[in-house]
Amino acid sequence: MNISDTKATLSFSDGSPSVDMPIYKGTIGPDVIDIRKLYGQTGKFTYDPGFMSTAACQSAITYIDGDKGELLYRGYPIEQLAVNCDFLETCYLLLNGELPTAEQKAAFTDNVTKHTMVHEQMQFFFRGFRRDAHPMAVLVGTVGALSSFYHDSLDITDPKQREISAIRLIAKLPTLVAMAYKYNVGQPFMYPRNDLSYSANFMYMMFANPCEEYKVNPVLVRALDRILTLHADHEQNASTSTVRLAGSSGANPFACIAAGIACLWGPAHGGANEAALNMLKEIGSVENIPAFIEKVKDKNSGVKLMGFGHRVYKNFDPRAKLMRETCHEVLAELGLQDDPLFKLAMELEKIALNDEYFVSRKLYPNVDFYSGIVQSALGIPVSLFTGIFAMARTVGWIAQWNEMIADPEQKIGRPRQLFVGSPVRDVPGIDKR
Repeated sequence: MNISDTKATLSFSDGSPSVDMPIYKGTIGPDVIDIRKLYGQTGKFTYDPGFMSTAACQSAITYIDGDKGELLYRGYPIEQLAVNCDFLETCYLLLNGELPTAEQKAAFTDNVTKHTMVHEQMQFFFRGFRRDAHPMAVLVGTVGALSSFYHDSLDITDPKQREISAIRLIAKLPTLVAMAYKYNVGQPFMYPRNDLSYSANFMYMMFANPCEEYKVNPVLVRALDRILTLHADHEQNASTSTVRLAGSSGANPFACIAAGIACLWGPAHGGANEAALNMLKEIGSVENIPAFIEKVKDKNSGVKLMGFGHRVYKNFDPRAKLMRETCHEVLAELGLQDDPLFKLAMELEKIALNDEYFVSRKLYPNVDFYSGIVQSALGIPVSLFTGIFAMARTVGWIAQWNEMIADPEQKIGRPRQLFVGSPVRDVPGIDKR
């Protein structure tokens, strides 16, 4: 972060004196105006609902240019990482700032693999949930509960303890997500296997059972690994900001990640791929698409095209092209090209990409549209989609949390408000008491 040679002069029409504010330049992206002294100098706050124009921190992890359709992890384009690196290499990059050497990758992978088991007592936590409990409810509870088992790594001022917590969270999330699924369907928990890769191990814990041998399909494992890589971090979104805000109070990392999971659960955030697949099921068949499209175009219908367009990306979501390729690979591998649901999805994609109404509004399919189709093809239930998202995003959350803890400028979060309630008033009849 560099201070610009110029300053921002803020003038007020109410007669208040003008003030000069420093301007900071990042490596790339918009400059920012430092308004930390604004209240002290003017007695005024800024008003920015949703923080759409406010930089709450400085970060060197992820950069997004929504107009260009660009997503960078530590400077590397997501298109290159998703094709040339696996998920654990991406994890190492997000945590450490550089891609690992062969030796570093081997050591990191071994470290994560050796921490995939959870304490045996965690089984009793699951028994406290109803069998039909939503997996996200289970994850919020069990991830937060991890802090009760690891008192040896809760000192957030110790970089080594923060590193240990990071490894534990990355390693144990797949185990907990798989346990949430197994508990829901009434099958026995499957212990992780140290001879499998991160993504293969997750699929084993999800779909294996004690009665027969589970065969790992490399095409499906690669698809899951790509889903995890594409969702690993996404700058200062709602759940990441939640993790940072919780962490600013000094809360332990397990509690902070649980807070991020709770935020991700919201349908406006992590539930987008679930909403997209539910939309396809509601449409029902290819024959119903034209009528559905007409409803989408009718502003008074309230019907939305889920999985298309993106709040951040004003053009094409850079992750969508990669996920589209993976989607077709998986459908071909499983022989599902003619499955009614997937034929419906591909036809809807074709119409949306060629209809002037959607093209002019840049409502292209986003990563959630394709990832929902892929996960469904893999046999993952819709209710677990956001859990997979949380598993992927945990590394981004923990990298952002760790960066925040190490930032000497970081303070406990304390947003301000524009108060519009009643001014000071007396309780009726107070003078008669």
